Amino acid sequence: MKKTSTRLADGRELIYYDLRDDNVRDAVDRRPLERTVTTSEIRRDPLLGDSVAIASHRQGRTYHPPADECPLCPSEGDRLSEIPDSSYDVVVFENRFPSLAGDSGRCEVVCFTSDHNASFADLTEEQAALVLEAWTDRTSELSHLPSVEQVFCFENRGEEIGVTLGHPHGQIYAYPFTTPRTALMLRSLATHKEATGGENLFDAVLESELAGERVVLEGEHWVAFVPYAAHWPYEVHLYPKRRVPDLLGLDEEARTEFPQVYLELLRRFDRIFGDGEPKTPYIAAWHQAPFGALEEFDGVNRDDFALHLELFTIRRTSGKLKFLAGSESGMSVFINDIRPEAAAERLREVAS
Repeated sequence: MKKTSTRLADGRELIYYDLRDDNVRDAVDRRPLERTVTTSEIRRDPLLGDSVAIASHRQGRTYHPPADECPLCPSEGDRLSEIPDSSYDVVVFENRFPSLAGDSGRCEVVCFTSDHNASFADLTEEQAALVLEAWTDRTSELSHLPSVEQVFCFENRGEEIGVTLGHPHGQIYAYPFTTPRTALMLRSLATHKEATGGENLFDAVLESELAGERVVLEGEHWVAFVPYAAHWPYEVHLYPKRRVPDLLGLDEEARTEFPQVYLELLRRFDRIFGDGEPKTPYIAAWHQAPFGALEEFDGVNRDDFALHLELFTIRRTSGKLKFLAGSESGMSVFINDIRPEAAAERLREVAS
């Protein structure tokens, strides 16, 4: 992998990740952009104890542009985009309309390929491995920023999810706090560790799922399963079999196998609802241990956390979505329309 860092016209950082070492990245951003100004702030809810990012500048962000005006495609002639060069393998840049900025963290965009009409599932194993390298590198770099406590790599796909740019891409949020979902996991870890005399909850869950009927896909170093208490109609958790706290902890064997397993998983998601259906909308979310202090979670350290990816869709059947209505949005109590065992069986049926 070759990494080349440069700056856009408004001062934002852009990084090329190339498969070939001889690629030269010297294109200059020719757009007449003023320096980016954001108004992001973090406000803490005193009753719930969670944090909300207030980012009113995002109201003006790019919204469903035509394909020939896509800001994530390479620049070509007089059509200037966020990527100054005429081609790229993987590129990462600071979001022009970030939810988090400055002392409130940082947001980045990750373009998986220059092909506007592709998706992650269309990548080759070599390309997918390069994306993994980019996620890992950004996790490492962002973790050293003084305002960052947790790094979250994720992909939203599909208009139903709320995606406003059709080009295959994901994002990275670098939060200045430990997110509520991760805090819940850490509390559960601490409670289980104390109750069992030191057993790791992630290890116990993984052992139980490996012995059960909800395994969807298993390799030598990775396993994917529908969790016992799945929240979403089709939800899969992907774990490395050797527990590590973050992407930096993966060994070469796990990195080599990841593209094979993950690409197969994504292709199965596209076949859940049968041929002729639009591509399945999904969210793919990497869960990594926070880099900040964990004193509030008694007896838990970073190495107790297990890196994993959660992949799920809001589509519950052909042409129908799972909406988060009163119980889910008002009380955070999910009601799943599909039995997890049935979802796992369907995901095994659509194997390549």
